[in-house]
Amino acid sequence: NNHISSLNAAAVSQFVRQYSGSVMAEKLAADYAETKAREGDYLAVRQVANLITNADDSERCAIGLGFNHGGDTMRALVLKPDVWLTTKDQPALCAQLATEMAANPMINKADKLARLQRMLRVGKVGDILVLTQSLGIPISYNDLGAIQQDSNSFLSRLANEPYSEKNQYLYLYTLGRIADKSYREAAMQLDFDIRQDNGRAQQLLSDATRRYAYRILAVKRMNFNTDDGFSDEAVTWFRNSLGESFNYEEAEDYAHAAIRFSRWSDVIHAIGNMESATQKEPMWQYWLARAYDKSGDATKKGLAQTIYKSLATHNDYYGLLAQDKLGQRFDVSQHGGKNLPNISSRDANRVMQDPNFARAFALYTANADRSFANREWNWAVQQALKNNDDALIIAAAKRAYDLGWLDRAVYAINLDERIKSYALSHPMPYQNAVVRYSAQANIDPAWAYGIMRQESRFITSARSGVGASGLMQIMPATVKYIARSLGDAYNESSANSGDTNIRYGTWYMGDILKKLDFHPILATAGYNAGPSKARRWQPPYGTLDADQYIETIAYPETRNYVKRVTENTIIYSSLLGENLSISQRMRAIPAGG
Repeated sequence: NNHISSLNAAAVSQFVRQYSGSVMAEKLAADYAETKAREGDYLAVRQVANLITNADDSERCAIGLGFNHGGDTMRALVLKPDVWLTTKDQPALCAQLATEMAANPMINKADKLARLQRMLRVGKVGDILVLTQSLGIPISYNDLGAIQQDSNSFLSRLANEPYSEKNQYLYLYTLGRIADKSYREAAMQLDFDIRQDNGRAQQLLSDATRRYAYRILAVKRMNFNTDDGFSDEAVTWFRNSLGESFNYEEAEDYAHAAIRFSRWSDVIHAIGNMESATQKEPMWQYWLARAYDKSGDATKKGLAQTIYKSLATHNDYYGLLAQDKLGQRFDVSQHGGKNLPNISSRDANRVMQDPNFARAFALYTANADRSFANREWNWAVQQALKNNDDALIIAAAKRAYDLGWLDRAVYAINLDERIKSYALSHPMPYQNAVVRYSAQANIDPAWAYGIMRQESRFITSARSGVGASGLMQIMPATVKYIARSLGDAYNESSANSGDTNIRYGTWYMGDILKKLDFHPILATAGYNAGPSKARRWQPPYGTLDADQYIETIAYPETRNYVKRVTENTIIYSSLLGENLSISQRMRAIPAGG
């Protein structure tokens, strides 16, 4: 692997055949394809492509580039839904593949125009030039550069020149650059153009241009929900853009804006503009049900109940919310109980007879770099899943649990939703310390476990890229604040130890809870993003349902974090015998101070 660039495809293929079915073989082939795609050796990519079975996004795009340059444009086109319309950062090979797809004969004019709109919005000059050349639109690098230098000159010229297709696209590029500086200034510009006298607006902008201009404003406004506060103008701008196709980012932004302001018909519009597969995801099914439930239509209300019943068969975040809507309450005793599973001697023996699991445990017990052991473990679980061998997964997870390798036990059970063993998926190490220190901090121990499971998966040595450490992943500056507040001398190594880290983490949770209206949802957001951010996301007046607050948290990482912690907390509540319903924990969010 250290000399991967100098290898030939035959050597890689031989290694894969020799060690067929191993994660090392899989990884070598995938790394090789990625390396060769970056070097432009697409023949080598194609020679190993069929050896790769578990590619990540970048590796999939490497394979796509290999086939694209080998004349197999259909196999390259498989990745179109993932790369063609996205404007978010993606692996370099995926961005390259998207650019090259413009020359694919299966990409039609409508496809190109849809991508051109997004590239104009975000200002991707290279892609704009490739697409406009392909479409026969005479836009040059100098045209775009002049707008970057002086957008007002272009707008003045637009008002005095005859209508042209070229100027329509240049207007969207101009509005995007103005919005980059100020969405408010961009909105005033569009508003000004709409209000021209004597029908001038129709000559300046086509209906399609105006619709996507509103889309530019709406997407940009959603980027400022933390700094400027939420505004329903984003919903209005999205609604004004209806008629233009949505990519998944735009549709999700529209849905989030509509959810925030209970604009339920807009929620339905937004979800309806998502890809079919996306609409079927539990998140959007739940919000579709919520929107239907708020309608005055008896048929839609009936559909909402049907969706809730379907979601309620699962015990994830949205399943728990759906159960609550149906008046049900999660009870761990109905899902395998609190006890560890009984493993037969046959299944216990099969774990170490399986070469994948055997390698994972050998690396773990040899204290090798944990990333190597984890990679072998993850591969072993995935192979067992392919074989529908739940018994082997449970036996391996139990062995990992017994060895204290809790994060991999959690991973194994989480990955296979057919398996219900909450003692393995939601372990409770350090239970005496968690319960004792939670009581001292006046917080719920189930919530403490919910935070701990999400933060570290119970790895005591866990350390994040920004320096957070220990079971509760506390930042160094926060450790100093906690130690000072508790009258302790600051000691970084001591703060990372299991007992002290739990004491400090639970105290900090209680401290945040007091600062944030004693509301656990706000405090969970505050634990991840900081109390000031959680406060900024509160409504300015009135109240907001907790599920709406969570779904519209402006930081995706924090949004998902709060969902996972809430799900964890409900399950731990049942494991600890509390059994509070999700609605009891998710009372309405009050207005911010």
